[in-house]
Amino acid sequence: MIDLALPRLSRTVGGLLITAAVAGCSRAAPRTAPQPAAGGESQTDLSGIARARADSARRPYTEADIRFMQRMIHHHAQAITMAEWAPTHGANPSVQTLAARIINAQRDEIATMQQWLRDRRQPVPDPGDMAMTMPMGGSGHEMLMPGMLTGAQMKQLDAARGAEFDRLFLTFMIQHHRGAVSMVKDLFGTYGAGQDEKVFKFASDVNVDQTTEIARMQRMLVMLSFSNPS
Repeated sequence: MIDLALPRLSRTVGGLLITAAVAGCSRAAPRTAPQPAAGGESQTDLSGIARARADSARRPYTEADIRFMQRMIHHHAQAITMAEWAPTHGANPSVQTLAARIINAQRDEIATMQQWLRDRRQPVPDPGDMAMTMPMGGSGHEMLMPGMLTGAQMKQLDAARGAEFDRLFLTFMIQHHRGAVSMVKDLFGTYGAGQDEKVFKFASDVNVDQTTEIARMQRMLVMLSFSNPS
């Protein structure tokens, strides 16, 4: 007697094998390569923007946050200019070491602030434009950020050499740092501001670092007055 179930079983097994093979091919198919971003933006730019949006959904940033980051770019840029004069103006080694530390730290912080603004599609200021201009009665009026040196003070510092440069540099940089600390205080005193994670961390670091440097520079000034009595 012929068992008619065998052909049906063969067809069933064969069908299962074909189905498994097709599924395996589907899993093995190569993924489509990522397409270039529209508008000329790289995948890195878009991922930064996406992260910024995710951060902002949790902790929304405010106009005060944007203004703080934009203004602090200018503020840092002037401190870097001042510090860059130390090697060429006869500063003593301790002042040159301090100046180099300021340059390295604040250049990195400027890059951080610029990226934060770019990720949120906000205007990124030119660090070389160290003053803000406010129209007053049809004419431009220079409005400096807290602690920033006036044009006359910058000229005075640039003209100094040796021990006089050290004294002015420390005096003016203390003024400059105090201004930055006051900007942080104003930010945290503004309703809703400083809640963005990166803004909070950056502003807190500025407060701690520059308060510490103020104390260091005050000690350096005292030592300078003993070594160079008038």
